[in-house]
Amino acid sequence: MNAGIADRRLAAQRLVGPPLTRPGEVVGWLGAVQAQDYAGAKWSLGQRLSDTADASLDAAFASGEILRTHVLRPTWHFVTPADLRGWLALTAPRVHGVNGPMYRRVGVDAALASRCHAVLEEGLVGRHLSRPEVRSLLHDAGIDTAGDLRFSYLLMWAELDGVICSGPRVGRQFSYALLADRAPQAGPLDLDQVAADLAARYVRSHGPVTDRDFAWWSGLRLTAARAALLAADVRREEIAGVAYWGADDAGAAGAAARSAERPRAWLLSVFDEYVIAYADRSAIVDATHGERLRSLGNDLTGVAVIDGRAVGTWKRVLRSTGVAVTVTGFRAFSRAEQHAVDAAAHRLAAFLRLPLLAEPQTG
Repeated sequence: MNAGIADRRLAAQRLVGPPLTRPGEVVGWLGAVQAQDYAGAKWSLGQRLSDTADASLDAAFASGEILRTHVLRPTWHFVTPADLRGWLALTAPRVHGVNGPMYRRVGVDAALASRCHAVLEEGLVGRHLSRPEVRSLLHDAGIDTAGDLRFSYLLMWAELDGVICSGPRVGRQFSYALLADRAPQAGPLDLDQVAADLAARYVRSHGPVTDRDFAWWSGLRLTAARAALLAADVRREEIAGVAYWGADDAGAAGAAARSAERPRAWLLSVFDEYVIAYADRSAIVDATHGERLRSLGNDLTGVAVIDGRAVGTWKRVLRSTGVAVTVTGFRAFSRAEQHAVDAAAHRLAAFLRLPLLAEPQTG
């Protein structure tokens, strides 16, 4: 456990220090933001922005300032239009390889994917369609979309091949649009340079990190991740006998984080980059509590953090009268820590533009 690593990561991830100003700026800074939990991903961006509201994140998503697609790993991420084509070219082949067993299981192959791509390229020109509408589009073209898994993997293949990405939401439904309509065309790509750029972006916004952390986050093989780090404009350092990569100004940012007022608390999504973006999470949670978090499985939706360390879990419940927050600590909180947790809950309520229904109940 090294408190210095946690402080530096808080600063690098922009959870402390000057906030950013636009959703696209946050996503661009972080490189990509895991986003299969749409509501949680919006809150992740909101915590790195100056005073903003949940609805403003919806607006940024609808306008295409940030896009949502499968990239890096077999899950959704927010990515900026400027970055998406490069990240796809670099990581999609690896994701296709990981998906191979599932493609075979649901009966999806290259020939079927090609047919699907052609239908989408014709049917989505200049418009976006909800998932049910896309399913109907493919069905009407004679493509079997029976079964949610088969349909999902057909769409993921099209995302990975740069055919489609997110469109504006249709009510509560997600939609798909042509990538050509949502992101600029890129010139020829030097994949070695793209990898180095991705490594530099990750280190700058998540560091200090190990090569295994970058391999996990990017989805690249470890050998490719190491080569990208060596080519990136980042520096290698040793912390407690372990090789890490960091940005040149990370030490000053970490010092600023350490000198800021404490305690400070955050209620983070379980998929927040501060929690999910590292293969080794010992800098923020000890082994016992890490195992406790893993044991919760899909019941785990949020992680409570104080001064960079995971101290419990939290849940929100939206009601007609406001939002209720429950925090379950790994230990009892001091009075000052409880005040910090209360403040974090108030920030969530302000983001949602809802009243907080009493102070957080702490289990």
